[in-house]
Amino acid sequence: MAAQNNAPLPDGLEIAGYRIVKKIASGGFSIVYLAYDAEGNAVAIKEYLPSQLALRAPGELAPTVSRSNLAIFRIGLKCFFEEGRALARIVHPNVVRVVNFFRANETVYMVMAYESGHTLQDHIARLHAKGSRMGEASIRQLFNGVCAGVREVHANKLLHLDLKPANIYLRGDGSPLLLDFGAARQTINIDAPMLAPMYTPGFAAPELYSKLAALGPWTDIYSIGAAMYACMTRSMPQPVEARKHDDRTAAQLASLAGSYSPELVDMVGSCMALDPLARLQSVFAMQKVLQAAPQLTPHEQGAQPHDVPPASGWRGLAERLGGIGRKVRS
Repeated sequence: MAAQNNAPLPDGLEIAGYRIVKKIASGGFSIVYLAYDAEGNAVAIKEYLPSQLALRAPGELAPTVSRSNLAIFRIGLKCFFEEGRALARIVHPNVVRVVNFFRANETVYMVMAYESGHTLQDHIARLHAKGSRMGEASIRQLFNGVCAGVREVHANKLLHLDLKPANIYLRGDGSPLLLDFGAARQTINIDAPMLAPMYTPGFAAPELYSKLAALGPWTDIYSIGAAMYACMTRSMPQPVEARKHDDRTAAQLASLAGSYSPELVDMVGSCMALDPLARLQSVFAMQKVLQAAPQLTPHEQGAQPHDVPPASGWRGLAERLGGIGRKVRS
């Protein structure tokens, strides 16, 4: 994904009832700002501004879009706006709350509630630095919450399409929050307009690599399994293309025997099946496995999600809301 090279909105700018404090993150498709509403509540505002399509010079508010890029810019703008409107209808403790969305400066803005914490990716890295890994009880509790959030997203006829540890946020109490719906598309409804999905190698299902393959809940299920795999192995899952030539996933999972229960390992393997029909077919089915916790040995007990370092605050949250990370467009 290209880096954002556009000038951010100026600090102190009043826009649609919000006061911009500062830019806190940026990526190739958006800029995220810390702002305050009229009541003084902190919010994160995500501005649609794809750097490959639009340019904004310092001192300007509206971006300049060339005639050749105008059509695709407007399609993306429409999708961004519709996604914000769809996500605003979702009220769930495991899904980031979109509190407002508005048009200004010839683009669209999405306003999200502030949450303090840090990403699962950061948590895995910290555990790895200490030579430890997440225990089974922690993983089951955490991903039961992740699945609850994804179920709500699917119930609203949306797909996330970019689930990964960097987009799973842990609050101070350890409860998970799904972030970065910049890749979410209304793909369950075949009539809904969509752009080519963005994806992150290692966490992306095979069907995301093909424009002809059907996408559905099973696509997000692969990514949830890959995120669990990352927690258990403390390593990146193999990208799909690498698995097609030399698949080491099964061997890696087999090496976890003794650290995790066979039920959990088998479920992760099923979710990461290259064939969509071989996967668990719903997040509800995943939850049934996660909630049926087996008897664990002391070795299998690990750090709980709440046993984490102090929250990293706005920076970690905003970077994920801004979609920062290595993604590929199909």
